[in-house]
Amino acid sequence: MVDLPGDTAGDGSITHYEAADGAGSGYAKSISYDSATDTFSVDNLAFDGDNTYTRSAAMPNIGGNPPAAGPFQVYEGPASTPDSVTGTPIPQFLHRAIYGKSTSGNTQFAIVRTGSYRDYGFGGFVYQRNGSVTLPTTGQANYKGQYAGLVDYNGDTGINYSSGDMAMQIDFKDFNAGDGVAATVSNRQYYDMSGANVTGAYLTALNSDLNGATYTELPSLVFNVGPGTNNAQGEIAGTLSSTVVDGTSGAVTTHESGQYYGVLAGDSTTGNDEVVGVIVVTSKKPGTGNTVTQRETGGFLLYRN
Repeated sequence: MVDLPGDTAGDGSITHYEAADGAGSGYAKSISYDSATDTFSVDNLAFDGDNTYTRSAAMPNIGGNPPAAGPFQVYEGPASTPDSVTGTPIPQFLHRAIYGKSTSGNTQFAIVRTGSYRDYGFGGFVYQRNGSVTLPTTGQANYKGQYAGLVDYNGDTGINYSSGDMAMQIDFKDFNAGDGVAATVSNRQYYDMSGANVTGAYLTALNSDLNGATYTELPSLVFNVGPGTNNAQGEIAGTLSSTVVDGTSGAVTTHESGQYYGVLAGDSTTGNDEVVGVIVVTSKKPGTGNTVTQRETGGFLLYRN
């Protein structure tokens, strides 16, 4: 099984933070949401004001198409903060956050990324199950829901948003060494910080890099199916990727690759269950001559369907 970030707390409530890699990932700590003020808080990231993020006016929601219909909330760090003595405004770094909570309240996730560094910079994610899970030992299950993420860059600055539809299937009987987990993220779209859809510009650059390919939508992210992807606590983890086809040679190559993490909640024997998780994939940003790598960190909430 792919190593899970953070610590596992038995078969009850579980919280996983992004593992620290020493280069900026996993620095975000004490991530929380205050529904009374509709604010988002995160600790341990420099130049994000007083650690309080407010709801984005340009992109308040995401996870649906159009984004305004999305179930997840978007937050922004302050543009400036006053000097504590003189009151002089001090420009702050670009920070964005996405928060999602299931309709039952049993699961939630949050993602924070920074767009002011020439590499990925500092950020993190967390996903959580509140309560326990009941897992069957036979049968299969189908889940559907929404996906949304933040895209940051190594070799460039800035942040974009992503969204999509997601479907997952779990075979609770096989593999013997861990249930089979299959999933696809489709109908993906990219948006800039103003909320404008920039998918078309991305596809133009991608088709050019692929020597005249004719992609009209982003490649789907697909889980790699194999044993060892879950444990008895209902946690899942594994790898995923997307592929593209060269417009001239017809060669199929991997476009994005990375890992997924998640956890089931509720009673899977009755169908009253759901899945929360986070996906992290990297790829070469089209149109940059392979000089810029982009990382997409997305969260998902799926319900039994």
